[in-house]
Amino acid sequence: MKIFITRRIPGSALDKLKEVGDVTISPYDRPIQLEELIAGVRDADALLCLLNDHIDAKVMEMAPNLKIIANYAVGFDNVDVAAATERGIVVTNTSSDEVSEAVAEFSWALILSLSRRIIEGDEFGRKGAYQGWEPDLFLGRDVYGKTLGIVGLGRIGVMVARRARGFKMKVLYNKRERDEKAEQELGVEFRDLDSLLAEADFVTLHVPLSKETRHLISEAQLAKMRPTSYLINTSRGGVVDEHALVSALKSGKIAGSALDVHENEPEMNPELLMMENVILTPHMASATEEVREKMTSQAVEAIVKTLAGEKPENLINPEVWEKRKK
Repeated sequence: MKIFITRRIPGSALDKLKEVGDVTISPYDRPIQLEELIAGVRDADALLCLLNDHIDAKVMEMAPNLKIIANYAVGFDNVDVAAATERGIVVTNTSSDEVSEAVAEFSWALILSLSRRIIEGDEFGRKGAYQGWEPDLFLGRDVYGKTLGIVGLGRIGVMVARRARGFKMKVLYNKRERDEKAEQELGVEFRDLDSLLAEADFVTLHVPLSKETRHLISEAQLAKMRPTSYLINTSRGGVVDEHALVSALKSGKIAGSALDVHENEPEMNPELLMMENVILTPHMASATEEVREKMTSQAVEAIVKTLAGEKPENLINPEVWEKRKK
């Protein structure tokens, strides 16, 4: 069995793959290019890819032996799952409570850093501008007792909501279907998207990227928000129309924004980079040693099980299992 990995990844579990097949890891410590990807996967039985690797029908056509695509990410918008299913290829991801907790934790780090202007204060001090305490120096806004709006109350959204209890916040949520169980357990309140945007002091996004959610937050939605409210995105960059966000920030329609994901990754919007009321981080919400170890273990286990004829966990296209390529 031949296994191709598109980039070196952390974690000790990779050694387990060597027990089941011939493992090749792309030698380039950067996002793999298309021609390199095709060359690597051409004879592969299994592919371990990253979220910035676009695995479409063209790539799959060049890999006639491919049995599994183990995506090293929670989201899987970079993989054409329909094309994989049509070809009998198993697709898995690396979702887990550990990943969700880390992203929820990071979302809160952004909320607090944004509202209390921590990044601005740090930069101010580093460049030697601090001359002593002043009563109006870097005035921020309280988080305690405010209203938090969660768009997408999945695993991560729920964990974000739990953390809001410590700040005595009113928590609103929006998702496709009302979640009465979450309302009872967490005390959250359902709102349609427009109402949530209008009421919340902080809006945090936790939805997957799809045709329905691309530019879910654009000019019309930003116009619903208040001049004192903040937008936080740790989901996928395409969920936010960054052009509209720039306009909203320039005009003062919202107070600020924190983005860990970007519409044209790895590029960061040059106008957003110039704004003091914006925090931009390099897609690092799940970046903890513990989480990366877990993700590597999950991806490896999915490949090992699939090649052994056992159904893996985190199977994205379960309908393919009975007609999978063997």
